[in-house]
Amino acid sequence: MEERGVKIRTAKIEDAEKLLEIYVPYVERTAITFEYDVPSVEEFAGRIRHVLKRYPYLVAEQNGEVLGYAYAECFKDRAAYDWAVETSIYVDQGKKHKGTGGSLHRALEQILKEQGILNMNACIAYPQEEDEYLTKNSVEFHEHLGYRLVGEFRQCGYKFGRWYNMVWMEKHIGEHRQGQAAPKSFEEVREIIKEKYQIV
Repeated sequence: MEERGVKIRTAKIEDAEKLLEIYVPYVERTAITFEYDVPSVEEFAGRIRHVLKRYPYLVAEQNGEVLGYAYAECFKDRAAYDWAVETSIYVDQGKKHKGTGGSLHRALEQILKEQGILNMNACIAYPQEEDEYLTKNSVEFHEHLGYRLVGEFRQCGYKFGRWYNMVWMEKHIGEHRQGQAAPKSFEEVREIIKEKYQIV
């Protein structure tokens, strides 16, 4: 899949080092992630491998340069939650505000629909007052994509000596009905998305 010269493809384990390079500044210089310590390349590769067992993990690149990545993962580990996922998007901080995040999300949503997923949920760090580590940009981004705010936990994340809130946002992408068919794994829809969306 390609939008405005940006190609969206499935992540490979060999992408781990480059994707980790994008993630590192988020850990070290922002409260966007509440993770304190930068994971090793091996750990990050393991995370990619784990996600791909069931869900999409996507990479955006332009002229061979990786711009960002997005993935879905298990929302809650109970069978009744099988139709819901938690989503994450990270864009190279030097290449933000150019539409990459939106392109990644559109591709992610298309694949999840093919899988039979109905709810996309986003867990977002949220400042009581914006500071140098965290703004409200992520919430605004998700609102633009059609998410709605469904809950807020106050002062539940502590990073850089400051307390931050966390919000949940939700987007329904399918019809909720009785006799709901079980979702398919990412692997089960790989050929479909390759044919329909040219996501390899």
